[in-house]
Amino acid sequence: MKITSFNPIITTGHYDDVIKLFEELGFEKKHLTTNIDNRGINSATLENADGFRLNISDIKDYTQDTMSIRMNVDNFDEAYDILIKHGFKNPRGDKTIDSKSSKAATMVSPSGFSISLVQHIKDHD
Repeated sequence: MKITSFNPIITTGHYDDVIKLFEELGFEKKHLTTNIDNRGINSATLENADGFRLNISDIKDYTQDTMSIRMNVDNFDEAYDILIKHGFKNPRGDKTIDSKSSKAATMVSPSGFSISLVQHIKDHD
């Protein structure tokens, strides 16, 4: 299993405001995903001139922002098993978020930090 990218992700109910802040800090939108898992969740990937990336996820009913780590991998199942072995739990049971372009799950460590585990699917429409 190879980690293909590793960066912070902010989950917020103040999506537009947070994006504006980071745009003023020199980040530009590179990728937008809308209506993730048919739940109205949107996500933006931002990048600055030095190549630092940041993801911002929009969940309307969030009252307090949270931070986690986004970890893209080339083998979701292998990474998922490693995290489970180290005590991580998927709050959705074993359910994943599957789209044409990715497979994902949020994994929470025994001490409380979370990793948004994602594998991009390269062959899709």
